[in-house]
Amino acid sequence: MSKVSRRESTRLRHARIRRRVSGTPERPRLAVFKSNQHIYVQLIDDVAQTTIAAASTVEPELKEKIESGANCAAAAEVGRLIADRAKAKGIEQVVFDRGGNLYHGRVQTLADAAREAGLNF
Repeated sequence: MSKVSRRESTRLRHARIRRRVSGTPERPRLAVFKSNQHIYVQLIDDVAQTTIAAASTVEPELKEKIESGANCAAAAEVGRLIADRAKAKGIEQVVFDRGGNLYHGRVQTLADAAREAGLNF
């Protein structure tokens, strides 16, 4: 029996999720990528293959507010920021793509903050 690494498990989960989840112009995909030091999120229209909006902890306006990009407080700030940018573009409904990560910790905090800021998913 072969062992599967954590990275490979994440990749397999992401592939399984992406088979079912796709973004449209009316309801784009809210894609989350999490590294050890930062968290990134994009609104993606898979039909036109374009990114509508993006936010991350590496942006200068967020770096001033947060002390670390790798905690739940930073993820909540990114969630609020992407929700504000989506509403500015007239988007209320999204499809959540957790990127193969477990719905726990930073990913869950980002999703909850985006919901509180007005996104529906």
